[in-house]
Amino acid sequence: MAKRKKQDEHVDRRSKRRFSIEQGLRYRLLYGSRVAESGNGRTMNISSSGVWFKTEGLLSTGLPVELAMSWPARLNDVCPMKLMIYGCVVRSDQDGAALAIERYEFRTQSTGAMPLYEETGVRLPT
Repeated sequence: MAKRKKQDEHVDRRSKRRFSIEQGLRYRLLYGSRVAESGNGRTMNISSSGVWFKTEGLLSTGLPVELAMSWPARLNDVCPMKLMIYGCVVRSDQDGAALAIERYEFRTQSTGAMPLYEETGVRLPT
């Protein structure tokens, strides 16, 4: 007879491995061709199919979202990169939101004096 896990134990049913990558990001809620709302956040973990991130406010489930996050590695060790992620909010609470990734793309970003999505003075919930 197989042993059953205790009900209070957390069982992770994710099919993809999650990586703890904490990076600043900008998010935009999209309605057709217009941007409805935007804000700053921070990724907490990411996989090839989803991302969990802290937000400035509660996001409604089902909404299409565009995330732009600083990528921790540089192209040829020189050029900063950003990862653009497009998907829908599948879960949201006071701690953050989970996004199901529909598509993504890497882009280069300028090497200006101020790194993209770093501390903006906005305090996110801890």
